[in-house]
Amino acid sequence: MKNLITAIAIIALMVSCSKKETQPTPNPSDSTKIIDSINAVRTKMNDSIKAKNSENNFKDFSGDHKFTYQSQNSSTKSGSVNFKKMGRDDYDVSGNIKSGKDFITIKGSAIVVSPKHLNFTGDITQSISSNDNGKTYARKGTKTFMSKDGGKTWRLQDMVNGSGFVDYIDIHF
Repeated sequence: MKNLITAIAIIALMVSCSKKETQPTPNPSDSTKIIDSINAVRTKMNDSIKAKNSENNFKDFSGDHKFTYQSQNSSTKSGSVNFKKMGRDDYDVSGNIKSGKDFITIKGSAIVVSPKHLNFTGDITQSISSNDNGKTYARKGTKTFMSKDGGKTWRLQDMVNGSGFVDYIDIHF
């Protein structure tokens, strides 16, 4: 039995110490071709992901749109607002309404979060002569515009102005 164990140990040692055939080292130009082909595949995959992520989940709002203001003691005033696409359902927003000394400006960014909700982050500044003799009032931060007519009209949900009266500030698509 001892001899058998010794024989197995000697054979195992011979096998482990035997010279193994070595693989030829690849030509450097071959490895460059392999790396280039891997990079090409990765680039193609990344481009397809980028294209998929740039598609809107919701309607595309890019372009100029009608921007209106109405309060209980004034007629409707109109201007325009521009939505510039920045990413998936993400827009840079700027626009104004001007009528005599009265004005409203909107500047910031908007993200469409559902078919009925658009979150605007930025400033909406207004000066309406019938409200505190034209005192400037600013809405800052994140505000929600909501649509109840299938996305044709989006109304600012922060409707109470600095004078305590309700304003309707709408974007029409």
